[in-house]
Amino acid sequence: MKKIRFAVLIAAVVSVVSIVRAGTITENFTNNPLQEGWLIFGDTNLFQWDPVNHDLAVTWDSSQSNSYFYRPLNNVLMPDDDFQFSFDLTISNIAAGVNPDKPDAIEVGVGFLNFEDATSTNFVRGVDPFNVAEFDYFPYFVDPIFGPVNASVSPVIISTNYDYYGAFGSFITLTNDVAYTIQNDYTAATGMLVTTVTLAGSSNVLITAVTSPAVPDSDGFRVDTFCISSYSDMGDDYDSLYGQGTIANVSFTIPPPPVQNLAIGNSNGVWQVQFTSRSNWLYTLQSAPDLQTWQNVSAPAAGNGTALILQDTNPPADHGFYRVSAARP
Repeated sequence: MKKIRFAVLIAAVVSVVSIVRAGTITENFTNNPLQEGWLIFGDTNLFQWDPVNHDLAVTWDSSQSNSYFYRPLNNVLMPDDDFQFSFDLTISNIAAGVNPDKPDAIEVGVGFLNFEDATSTNFVRGVDPFNVAEFDYFPYFVDPIFGPVNASVSPVIISTNYDYYGAFGSFITLTNDVAYTIQNDYTAATGMLVTTVTLAGSSNVLITAVTSPAVPDSDGFRVDTFCISSYSDMGDDYDSLYGQGTIANVSFTIPPPPVQNLAIGNSNGVWQVQFTSRSNWLYTLQSAPDLQTWQNVSAPAAGNGTALILQDTNPPADHGFYRVSAARP
């Protein structure tokens, strides 16, 4: 089973370190998002910040490699976590099947991915993706066998085991140059991702789409990055896409990071760290003399949602560094 790890670096000469991060991250694109923690993977020309209109201009071009305008979560979301994300989407033009050899639609995707998986060479969104929890919009296309297929939206979860949980068949055409607010809510208790679409600035729901079936306890997903995605058709024999539009007013709410309110101290010659932990995480204290050769100096401890203490009972005689490794089994 793959484990996702995060490390919090603590210099041994520092007595107290406090880490506090809000559960909700918003981006209104007033300032350059690349200076606000956002990054680009792939073709940088597909994403352009507009400082006048306060949005992100996006080109969806499946002839290019997988490309993402993304923000790392410093966290891992799994089926037992509640989360939500929303954004305003305006499409100015879009067409599926722009490659005549690939007449079906690739989706416009916004949501959570596993960054390591999504940037690997074997991640083909239209064929065999995994670890996905996102909103998708499929424009109208004509399948050579089944005929015309109307435009649709679908929240979708794709598990680590490549299993799909989607809301395919929720038909709605997004009108060009009209801003829509896309709200997406995942509830661990139901195992479902729910999407509601409204006109921006309106409360009148145009459509609601719900993933089905629910993600079962026997399956799961692991996502760690929020992505505005332009998916490639490379390796996909059926689907292609080209379009342009904007994304604005991005917001996502996730559980707190696995390590919070971190403090380090020495008691009777024993170095120890104390922090607020989270359930369903395993924590290990690690030490290194040079920030490179890290070794475990405590046994793994299960998080309990409250304060947790890890100790190094055999501390370095001279100097060293500590970090807390947090892993989701």
